[in-house]
Amino acid sequence: MRRQRTCGVGRDCRREAATTTGITVEARARFGYTAPIGTTDDGRMRRITVHLPAEYARRLLDAQRGIGAQSPNEVIAEGVQEVHFKDHGRRAGLSIPPPAHTSSGQT
Repeated sequence: MRRQRTCGVGRDCRREAATTTGITVEARARFGYTAPIGTTDDGRMRRITVHLPAEYARRLLDAQRGIGAQSPNEVIAEGVQEVHFKDHGRRAGLSIPPPAHTSSGQT
């Protein structure tokens, strides 16, 4: 059995995501409304999967390499806000606060 070289595959996929196809991300975040604790609208951790356009894919890949002022989590939060909740400006304005930083460096 011959071994195939795939070292360029990841690089090609990242380039394509950043220029044309975009990227699908899955994130965990606290979603909910301002409501009394214990009600069904009380915020809780949820998993969300969103396809971000190429603009956000490029910014995310740059942030992962340390390029630019935003962290990867900030780029994802902004992209989810724009794509999922604001629907590219077609929905009422929704503001998502920036990710809270924990002592482990993850949000």
